[in-house]
Amino acid sequence: MRPPASADRWRILAGVALALLAIYLVTVHWWFTAPMLDMGAQVTALRDEEQTLRLQIAQRPELQARLAQVREFETANPGFLPESTRELASAGLVQRLQQVVANASPNPNACQITAQTPSDMPTQEPYPRVMVQVRLRCGTGELAAVLHALESGSPQLFIDNLDMLSRRSYLATVGDTGSLDVSFDLYGYLKTAREASRG
Repeated sequence: MRPPASADRWRILAGVALALLAIYLVTVHWWFTAPMLDMGAQVTALRDEEQTLRLQIAQRPELQARLAQVREFETANPGFLPESTRELASAGLVQRLQQVVANASPNPNACQITAQTPSDMPTQEPYPRVMVQVRLRCGTGELAAVLHALESGSPQLFIDNLDMLSRRSYLATVGDTGSLDVSFDLYGYLKTAREASRG
């Protein structure tokens, strides 16, 4: 028995459709459609990038104004030592220490500097540290005044490795608090040459 003609017709149409699809894939899709789709994606990516760049360009005056404010703040920043070299900064630290100790008490014997040694300790910090190793002999009240004046002034200074030893005698009177032998590292930060030239 022979299959109906309509079934043959559907088979022929399916075969023709498959042949046309194969011809399309081999000739048109891989050689024309796929490259065009790829170029379309590239064009879209380039347009997005262009839009991002245009937005950044539009923000440029605002960013330049903000950068000028930051640079102005850096030049007026009291956190850095004002000197331009380590040697000058060490001398400035010693001078500041002497002034603070002299102002701590009207009695020059109440607080005395027994040693002050500039020290060069390399660190991994972004700004160079200028340090002076200090030894004092002070009363408790004078020491508190010295430490407060050093850490609360401008430029900003830091105290590290604080070590205190009481020198009180067993013969001292009740009101006498005795003196303290104190050693500590006094340091501040110096602007780098790059920062100084930029500000």
